[in-house]
Amino acid sequence: MKKELFFKTESLWKTLEDEKLDTVQDFGESYKSFIDKSKTERKCIKEIIEEAKADGFISFEQYQGNGEKNGGKNLQGGEKLYFINKEKAVILVVVGEEPMESGVNIIGTHVDSPRLDLKPFPFYEDSELALAKTHYYGGVKKYQWVTMPLAMHGVITKENGELVEITIGEDPSDPILMISDLLPHLSKDQMDKKMSEGITGEGLNVLLGNRRIKEGEEKEGVKAYLLQLLNQKYGLREEDFAFAEIQLVPAGGARDVGLDRSMIAAYGQDDRVCAYAELQAILNLNTPKKTAMAVFVDKEEVGSISNTGMESKFFENTLDELLFLQEGTTRLSIRRALNQSRALSGDVMSAFDPNFPEVLDPKNSCYLGKGVNISKYTGSRGKGGCNDANHEFLAELRQTFKNHEIQWQMGELGKVDQGGGGTIAYIIGNYNTEVVDCGVPMLSMHAPMEIISKVDLYMTYLAYRAFYL
Repeated sequence: MKKELFFKTESLWKTLEDEKLDTVQDFGESYKSFIDKSKTERKCIKEIIEEAKADGFISFEQYQGNGEKNGGKNLQGGEKLYFINKEKAVILVVVGEEPMESGVNIIGTHVDSPRLDLKPFPFYEDSELALAKTHYYGGVKKYQWVTMPLAMHGVITKENGELVEITIGEDPSDPILMISDLLPHLSKDQMDKKMSEGITGEGLNVLLGNRRIKEGEEKEGVKAYLLQLLNQKYGLREEDFAFAEIQLVPAGGARDVGLDRSMIAAYGQDDRVCAYAELQAILNLNTPKKTAMAVFVDKEEVGSISNTGMESKFFENTLDELLFLQEGTTRLSIRRALNQSRALSGDVMSAFDPNFPEVLDPKNSCYLGKGVNISKYTGSRGKGGCNDANHEFLAELRQTFKNHEIQWQMGELGKVDQGGGGTIAYIIGNYNTEVVDCGVPMLSMHAPMEIISKVDLYMTYLAYRAFYL
């Protein structure tokens, strides 16, 4: 009777055939290469576009140009396009057999991650040290970022219009940057504070140098030497940094975790791990029944706002352009299309951590190694700010996963009154589109180095692929 009536999920490491487990390991290696190249949202979008172009996707602008040369043409099934938004968001599209007005299949993820940004005027000198002021981005535990090896990534446009890209700290020959911490011998007062107060936001100042110029500039000679280096290597002045986008992220690449190499630790896996699964799901996709859209956006960690977040009109405008290319349709068509569409919000979910069982419900948590996670709702406490998926759509999704032998699990973020969080799902739901959160279980979410299981990543890829078919 238990076998017949009880629900139970086994570890995929136990149930998958050895040949499939070899594929899991290979998939993990490809993913590590991807995430190492994707330390910022700009670099992640660039990598997504490169892989899409290699698979035959062409830009919207190129497609328009080809249409003009050919006297105009309508979109046909199997055609592949990509739409870029300000180098921080992109949408990949594979046109389906059915008209888009009958609905499209959407998977959306975000590619931004918690980090430290340089303030507009970051550089200063104190006690013969050159430092930089930062402003943290997203939900971070500030104490996790001190004494962490950091790398600097960013873009700067100089006054003459020249674009400068900076990457310092990733190559083994590069110097790294760090934020100092107080020694335990003098930490009595610090240790008596709450963890949230032990390190302050204004205390996240990054060490940049100790060497000073030898002649002149007796005051701020260390800062002067630092700016001299930046000027010599990049042609930059202090003023240029006020208009720059410079991020500090953990230095170094993704690493296998565990003696069995079953897991991966890397920076920015929330949510570039789901982005990678989504990307691989749409690559090499032949003409699907319904048009497939892979949406990669920015700013989720700060509320999905701004012109590169999911709250922007980028997604809606893209679908509008597609409908116009296909049928020359009116604004009513986009409303009909969205009303008939289905979507997965690809986002990670906190996996059960035996080190912190007091905040998790073991019966309603996802677990590493047991497959892709479905989250019917997120939100905080009384489901505040959540998307609560409709059961009709969930029943349809369950059947899809069953037909394609996708192992799924269902978990909440934690115990009801412990807190909560949200994703881009509710924004997609605002279009009257059916949507549910579906992604990779994770340990140490929002830490500088996050942990996922390789089998969960692979199963998420298979789930996304099945959703598009």
